[in-house]
Formats: sequence, C-alpha cells, structure tokens
Amino acid sequence: MKNRNQRKKRKAAKKRQSSRWFKNKFVSPQTVEEFFAMSEPHQDLWKNIAQAVTEVRAGASLRQASRKFDLDPRKVSQLARPALRKLRNGRWAAKTYDCLLRVLVIPTRKGLHEVGMRDSRQATLLGKYWTAVERYRDTGDASALREFRGKHIIDASGKRVRLLTNLGELDRLGSAGVLSFETLYAKVA
Repeated sequence: MKNRNQRKKRKAAKKRQSSRWFKNKFVSPQTVEEFFAMSEPHQDLWKNIAQAVTEVRAGASLRQASRKFDLDPRKVSQLARPALRKLRNGRWAAKTYDCLLRVLVIPTRKGLHEVGMRDSRQATLLGKYWTAVERYRDTGDASALREFRGKHIIDASGKRVRLLTNLGELDRLGSAGVLSFETLYAKVA
C-alpha cells in the first residue's frame, strides 16, 4: 500500500514537472498585445496552430493538419485544447467554433490593418470577405461584396470593425498593390 502511494506521488510529480516545462516553453496568447510581445518564431507557431485547427474543422485529421504546417500533433492538441475534443475512438476533432486568438489582416481606407479575433466564426466571416474582395479584384464582379455591405466583425477587445465595401477604395488599394490573398495572415509592413 505504501509503495503504491509513493508511486502515485512520483507519477503525479513527474506529470506536473513535464507540464510546467512545456508551459514555460510557450504560453498561448490571450490578447493581441501578448501576441505581438512574443518572439517571431512563437508568433508563427501560434498562427500555424490556429490554421491547423481550421484544417481539422474542414475535415482533415489532426495528424494531417499538423503535418501540413510542420507541427507535432501532440503540441497542437495541447496548445489548442480549448478548440479540440477527443472522440470515443481516440481521434481529435475540432469543435464547431473556438475562442483561440487569431491575428488577421483587414483592408481599411488607410491600408491594411491587423485585427485580433477570439472567435473562429468572426475569422470565417473575414475569410469569406477576403474571398469576395479577391473575386472583385480579379474579375471586377462585385456581387459577392454586396453581401458584406454594412457588416462588421468584432475584434478581440469587443470593438466593431466595419468591412470595407466601397468599390472606389478597394480599387485604390488594389492598384497600390495592397490587396492580395497572401496578406490575410502576413504581417503589415
């Protein structure tokens, strides 16, 4: 009985120690300020983790999504725990929406602006908006942009950010070379 209790204590101490080591290595950001205070490699890691969760939500397995972004599936499952759930068969699946911080770029009258979001549904809305902007830029078809007139997204601080649908402004940004789909996750220079 005494040996079993000692083994349990050692096992629990080892588990605490390993989780402490991992937590000291990387802490998931909760605010945009925390995100930008991280080093560049940690920012890239966090962006890739959020993208891997999005891939899992789209139907990929956790392993496939992790490989696509050069991540360890265990690290993704640990850091993105609030966005994932474990199924009965032992596989990981993404929840229908999550509150992981994502820092995305949005076009404004003054150029591109980085916005932090804590809701995957808002990030999806922004992604659809970018698709409509790209369609307009490539083909001149503004029908997809009409859906976003008067709409806004809510950033991590709860502030509403209006989606730019003024065709003149979008033309100006496009001719300046500011609008490209690659800029969705890129840093604003």
